[in-house]
This record gives sequence, C-alpha cells and structure tokens, in this order.
Amino acid sequence: MTFFAFVFKRKSKISASRRLHLKIKLLKTAAVMLEKTKEERIQQKEVTLTEKVPPLQLSGLSVQDLQTLCKELHRKIDVADEERYDIEVKVAKNINEIEDLNRKVFELKGKMKRPALKRVKISADAMLGALLGSKVKESVDFKVNLKTVKKEEEKKEEVTDWRKNVEAMSGMEGRKKLFDANP
Repeated sequence: MTFFAFVFKRKSKISASRRLHLKIKLLKTAAVMLEKTKEERIQQKEVTLTEKVPPLQLSGLSVQDLQTLCKELHRKIDVADEERYDIEVKVAKNINEIEDLNRKVFELKGKMKRPALKRVKISADAMLGALLGSKVKESVDFKVNLKTVKKEEEKKEEVTDWRKNVEAMSGMEGRKKLFDANP
C-alpha cells in the first residue's frame, strides 16, 4: 500500500453514530434558540406598542372630545407614515450602496460577471447614430450598393384560333380540299 492510498483511506476520528448524535443535538438547540428569539420579538413588539400607543379611554367622552381624539390620532398616523417613508428611503439607499460596493469588490478581484444581454430591435439609422454619434446626419441607404438582377421574361406562345392554322396542320392537299368541300 502506497503512502497516498493510506492518506486518502484514513477514516475520521468520530464515528458515524456519534456524528449523527451531535447533529441531532445541534438541531434541537437551534430550534430552541429560534423559539426563544421569536418570543423575545413578540415581547419587544408588545412593549413598544404599549409605549407608543397608550390604551384609549373612550367611555364618557363627548362628541367634541371624540373628534379631537380622532384628529390627534390622524396626526400621529401621519407622523408614523413619514417616519416609515424616511426609513424605507434610507434602507433603499443603503441597499444600492451595498450593491455598488459589491460590484467594486468584484471588479477589484477581477471576477466580473457579464450581464445578460437583451435583444433590442433597432433600425439601421438609429444603430449608425448610436455607433457613429452625430457624424452621420443623413440616413444611409443600404440598398444602393446591392446588385440588381433582371429576370428574363419567358417566351409565351401565342394562342390562336385552330381553324386558321388548318392549312398549316394539314399535310395533304387532297384531304384539305375534301374538308373544304364538305360544308
């Protein structure tokens, strides 16, 4: 047995059953941790809601008080919408910045991916305008340089009345006379 064959056939130090047992334990602890984080998020959400939105006391209020309360709530909703919009804009800006930085990192590494090219229908004039810029102002006619091929007309046989050609078709003069004699 050679050295290389010995190196590649070396077994791992942990048995398969032990490895499986460890994987099961890891998965169980990960599931428990996931449940804890979900519960913590729910609790944080409830705490922030109680801080931001106090419970409403609607009993014993007059119509005027209810209207002012509604106006106040609308004003708070507008403020919350403005904050949400500002946060969305910041997130979108950060995402674009991250994409640009990732693109720069790929360029620096030299592993640039080619973007998928899309098929574009464009006229010849527009293509020349895009390639040559403002150098070409008049449209170029590509058909000018093509060779012209003239088709020869087929000779058509004239169709004439068969009775006029009876003399030409009849081979014997006597038969023609007999034909003419019988009215």
